[in-house]
Amino acid sequence: MQIKPSASIRQNYNEISALCKSTKEPVFLTKNGEGDLVVMDIETFTRREKMLKLREELLSVEEDRLTGLTGFDIDELDNFLTSIIDEVGHGKQD
Repeated sequence: MQIKPSASIRQNYNEISALCKSTKEPVFLTKNGEGDLVVMDIETFTRREKMLKLREELLSVEEDRLTGLTGFDIDELDNFLTSIIDEVGHGKQD
């Protein structure tokens, strides 16, 4: 974890940017000795956002499983998709 005073972002933008990109970690900025901001490069931010979204989805699926909600097994899904394809195919022939 990198901690820098907030003034460093104005004075050393390129250095802070390079640090974020090289470490793939956020940099914490302080103002008057207190935490103020967190900065990170876009690639790291995007990766973290995708991981959070995936974790939310996995948690939702696990909650459904624990409460007894079930989805389709692979054969049910295959039959369902086949029936939709058949319906669409018949609709185009008419």
